[in-house]
Amino acid sequence: MLDAVLGRLARQHDPNVLVGFDKADDAGVYRLSGELALVQTVDFFTPIVDDPYTFGQIAATNALSDVYAMGGKPLSALAMVCFPEKQDADILERILAGGLSKMVEAGCTVVGGHSVRDEEIKFGYAVTGTVRPDRVLANAGARSGDALIFTKALGTGVISTAIKKGHAKQEWIDAATQSMTTLNKVAAEVITQEKFRGAVHAATDVTGFGMIGHARETALASDVSLHIEAAKIPALPGAMDCIRAGFIPGGLKSNEEFAEGCVEFATGVPQETRKLLFDPQTAGGLLLSVAKDRAAEVIGALNASKAPAIAIGSVTEKAKPLIAVS
Repeated sequence: MLDAVLGRLARQHDPNVLVGFDKADDAGVYRLSGELALVQTVDFFTPIVDDPYTFGQIAATNALSDVYAMGGKPLSALAMVCFPEKQDADILERILAGGLSKMVEAGCTVVGGHSVRDEEIKFGYAVTGTVRPDRVLANAGARSGDALIFTKALGTGVISTAIKKGHAKQEWIDAATQSMTTLNKVAAEVITQEKFRGAVHAATDVTGFGMIGHARETALASDVSLHIEAAKIPALPGAMDCIRAGFIPGGLKSNEEFAEGCVEFATGVPQETRKLLFDPQTAGGLLLSVAKDRAAEVIGALNASKAPAIAIGSVTEKAKPLIAVS
């Protein structure tokens, strides 16, 4: 909705805007000089776990992820809070403490924030980071022949739905929480190393629009098509069980309706995998387009740094369908 409304308004023409909202990228990038650019992003949402501290950690991890996806380094953050007037203030303190713990881990300073009274709790951050103008990792830039690499695993949306329904096993909750509170910091540090300069052509983090939605944005921005190998898609423990049990979040259905016209599934792709690819993620992994001859090296470096990564497909010349899953 925001994209549609902004698109109808008069566009500002500022040559220092290196990445704006026209490419549906993860964050905006504004050049300050030939050596320095700002990376700016904002994200907040309602609780998806019961524990306030953990919710704060997840919200911070999710907000920081957009800066990492652009190849940037987070510097400062502003907290955004919606909180009921009659709710226990200790809960708010725990949420803020959880968020702060992840900001400290990221080396990002919380410099303030803003709160409003609201019957429904919402929390997140506006994050500012820096990046060299010539080192920005955008979702545009994927090239035909590239390998698609993905970090982390899918399934936080369906597992979160199972949690809300009271049907999630503890091991599912633990695995999803671990994923959602793991910063993309290490992965970003690996792919922005000097030795991989020019090897990583495009990057995005897989969050609310699901794998297919974010893959679609990459394909459109890069004017290419993508091939995803269904058997290689990593799933969190319990994710497939949640889908089979019908714990389908509204966001998954919305993602499916929005993007189903751009994706074609081979006959043998299981229904559970199809659903998983549309599952909205929170603090998800990075989807990278990497030169084919450097893909194994990049994956090796990520795994050696304890950032799980796997090749899940390839980039092809633009064709129909935009995204093929087999």
